[in-house]
Amino acid sequence: MVLKAKIIGGLLIAAVLLCFTYNCDWFQRSFIYPLPYKNSIERYASEYGVDPCLIAAVIKNESKFSAQARSNRGAIGLMQLMPETAMWIAGQQKKDGFQVSELNDPDSNIKMGVWYIASLQKEFDNNEVLVLAAYNGGRGNVKNWMLQYGWTMQFADINQIPYPETRRYAERVLSSKQRYHQLYAEGK
Repeated sequence: MVLKAKIIGGLLIAAVLLCFTYNCDWFQRSFIYPLPYKNSIERYASEYGVDPCLIAAVIKNESKFSAQARSNRGAIGLMQLMPETAMWIAGQQKKDGFQVSELNDPDSNIKMGVWYIASLQKEFDNNEVLVLAAYNGGRGNVKNWMLQYGWTMQFADINQIPYPETRRYAERVLSSKQRYHQLYAEGK
């Protein structure tokens, strides 16, 4: 009976330590909400007027900061840009000679992805729910939903997004953005 009590006590202590460690900021910054490519994220977020914590949250949810990430649909790199979208971005930026292979470079991928999010912010009046829905589900789909369901630029009900994948994506990114702000942007 004493051995059983010691085992249970040891397990409780281990659980408390594990919970404390998991929830401590150091552990969260190191393993759950890392910030690799911080310089590129901050530079392009500043250049294009986008919250760097939003960019970090998008990258975390798109690729988990893996520059080699590839989706089944063909999206490439940290910000999981589709080649067609990247070609359109390059055209908008008047970037002659753009090659899709440039999306493999973390700095180029971040620059193009941040520019694209900035363009979506302009298009959707800085409404992050609409921006994230457009980033994940396509700007054309979001415009159609706005017409079909009477959404305005003040739309905020993520639960009304008709694509479950896009709805979950927007929820995850906004949650991650909040945690990035807590861990990095509030003087820590």
